Amino acid sequence: MLTDTQVHEIRSRFRIFQRKIYLNTCSQGALSDAVEHGMNEFISSWHEQGSPWETWVERYEAARTAFAEFIHASPDEVAIVTSVSAGINGIASALNFRERNKVVMGEFEFPTMGHVWLAHAVRGADVQFAKAEGNTIPAANYEKLIDRNTLIVPLTHVCFKNGFRTQVGAIEKMAHSAGALVMLDDYQDCGTRPVDVKAMNLDFYVAGTLKYLLGPPGLAFLYVRKELIPSLAPSVTGWFGQANPFAYNPKHFELSPSARRFESGSPSMPNVYGALPGFQMLQEIGMKDIAGHVENLAQSLLTRARDLGILAKTPAGSSGPLVVLQCNDSGQMLQNLAQSGIVVSNRFDGLRISFHVYNTLDDVNAVVEVLKKNMHLMAVAPAGVASHD
Repeated sequence: MLTDTQVHEIRSRFRIFQRKIYLNTCSQGALSDAVEHGMNEFISSWHEQGSPWETWVERYEAARTAFAEFIHASPDEVAIVTSVSAGINGIASALNFRERNKVVMGEFEFPTMGHVWLAHAVRGADVQFAKAEGNTIPAANYEKLIDRNTLIVPLTHVCFKNGFRTQVGAIEKMAHSAGALVMLDDYQDCGTRPVDVKAMNLDFYVAGTLKYLLGPPGLAFLYVRKELIPSLAPSVTGWFGQANPFAYNPKHFELSPSARRFESGSPSMPNVYGALPGFQMLQEIGMKDIAGHVENLAQSLLTRARDLGILAKTPAGSSGPLVVLQCNDSGQMLQNLAQSGIVVSNRFDGLRISFHVYNTLDDVNAVVEVLKKNMHLMAVAPAGVASHD
């Protein structure tokens, strides 16, 4: 477990804490001195050398290798893309819906996931949604839909609107037993705990840099299990997806033998320079220690909210990083917290409070003090009713 001294040392590297209590990593990670230095390093190289593409591509490949190590994969299983949407689109374009056509996903997916697969209905995709029960989706609700006609089961690890954590292990086994593929969207969790895509037995994994990986927007990573790569030929492609991008031959089409075949155009080099220091910093701190720290903060807020009688949309036993409290007026509550210098976000009737390694129990206390003054804006459980809906 991280000591208070260690957390405050980490916190001091994020300038926003000089004037704000930042609890909105679920939308955008706070900017560290390391990431800022990385961005400035790119600008300096551009100033000094004009077009140092060899240097930039070396950094690009360093980011691929670093992320692969971060998720316990090999570099040739990782594609660097501009967004999670781009990664999912690449996979969807490489699949056909002739022998199997069912796509099974939960109602808690981020809209992108639904939009991408629904767009392939014209190619025969039959998208079906596992129903939610309150603020959870039991694994059994996936089991009702997964069958021998299921092609792929996309899963969100943590729901963006209520903090619910999907039973990935149980659903992965159901899907693979039926011969279906499994994709995990880890955008709302990657960077808060260790990740091992091999141990989770995933076929595809996507995550971006702008949230808990503490990097800039405009960069994401796609993992593709090595054994699948030769059988997948994406129609969403470009010159960086080719076996030899620098052959400059528009008449020759030869996809890279690695996951790089899912890349497309010229890479976003400023974001590469900014992203790499973010997850390097996390690894230096230690992912197990970060996970323990985040869970402690999430549990503290859930307990304090329960004591106040506030309804939580997030399950009581959550390990974080996202805690969502139910509001009567989440927009006004957002403004009231902002007036106290606390940055959070809202979705629908939920007040989203997200924790990372730079947050402290003092941050939790500050939120609770504002909640106490604005109980009329919060959804409160009737007497004798548990605060978790």
